[in-house]
Amino acid sequence: MTGNNTRVLVIGAGIVGVSTAVWLQRAGCDVTLIDRSGPASGTSHGNGGILAACAVVPVTVPGLLSKAPGMLFDRDQPLFLKWRYLPRLLPFLRRYLANATDAQVERTSLALTELLGDCADQHVALARNTPAAAYVRPGSYLFGYPDKPAFDAERYVWSIRRKRGYRFREMTADDLAAHDPALAGRFGYGVECPDHGLITDPGAYVIALADHFVAQGGRLLTGDVTGFDRQDGTVTAARTSAGQIAADSFVLATGVWSGPLARGLGITVPLESERGYHVEFVNPSITLTSPIMVAAGKFVVSSMQGRLRCAGVVEFGGLDAGPSRAPFELLKRQVATLFPDLTYDDTVEWMGHRPATADSIPTIGQAPAARNVFVGYGHHHIGLSGGPKTGRWLAQMITGRPVNTDLSAFSPDRRA
Repeated sequence: MTGNNTRVLVIGAGIVGVSTAVWLQRAGCDVTLIDRSGPASGTSHGNGGILAACAVVPVTVPGLLSKAPGMLFDRDQPLFLKWRYLPRLLPFLRRYLANATDAQVERTSLALTELLGDCADQHVALARNTPAAAYVRPGSYLFGYPDKPAFDAERYVWSIRRKRGYRFREMTADDLAAHDPALAGRFGYGVECPDHGLITDPGAYVIALADHFVAQGGRLLTGDVTGFDRQDGTVTAARTSAGQIAADSFVLATGVWSGPLARGLGITVPLESERGYHVEFVNPSITLTSPIMVAAGKFVVSSMQGRLRCAGVVEFGGLDAGPSRAPFELLKRQVATLFPDLTYDDTVEWMGHRPATADSIPTIGQAPAARNVFVGYGHHHIGLSGGPKTGRWLAQMITGRPVNTDLSAFSPDRRA
């Protein structure tokens, strides 16, 4: 069924699920949103807040396989592994590292450019005329390097961004200080990327969107989805801890927790948790004009409402183990080196689970084994940036409107 009054159940209330619910509601659908813990209770709360339009180059670039072992044994590198988890990780890791080729980087960067290229505009459109608009701040995204040779060492990444049509400006140390006096003396070289932006409180932003959805007549439930009832190749109802919920269409957008339900829908794209960390400095003495990627440490520093959030690090360790201390300590050491003059009242630590696919491309589209179920998950580092457009695409599919974009790279039945 398509058109107005179509009943849709959206499973997952992170940025992807909430965006999908809002766009469906605007299209006239009767939408229920369900989440096991409530809006923005997972990764959508703890990310770096960047609207990272240029984040189109995957972690798996050529040469990663030779570098990774050394990174794992260097306490100052942003790659960590819980070694007990390695046997379970190996099947995914083989597929993941097999994608570290020029051909796959080309394919991934093309797909991600389609998703992310206008992400700041997508957020503005999603939040327009809602309280969430107050959290959207379009602007520049900076990259800071110790010196120009360090920038030159990443020419592969920047050449791909240039090839994909992204504009950027190289900056001297004086340029960085002119852009933001708080950066004076902290970097020897930098890059400014316009047409990006920042969400000044990602968790509050997603909650504000969910509150708007409810205020406009949407239903928000708390509960676990455990399975689906089917008939003649379609799903008729979701089985949940809040009872059976019938609908005409269903959306699965539960991030890294999508795996078990997705497998039951015929989806075999490998999915793994890529654990990320942040440390927030409360009431900091330093406020940045623009968010900045500290290239040497591969972490982002962004000024949020009353906090300086430093977010990054990659750790493979599964969904069950608690946070590790080493990533937190690495972030704190790096911040102390970069901002030795920083004072603050308190710190807040957080660890969350990024949903990573083996080919670094999100899984978006119609489930192979159920024609009225649609999925949107697997956004690894770019969930906040890509959430609104993912939601728009899914709403268009469900309501029968043309997407006008080739989404084959995102297909749930692709080989990744």
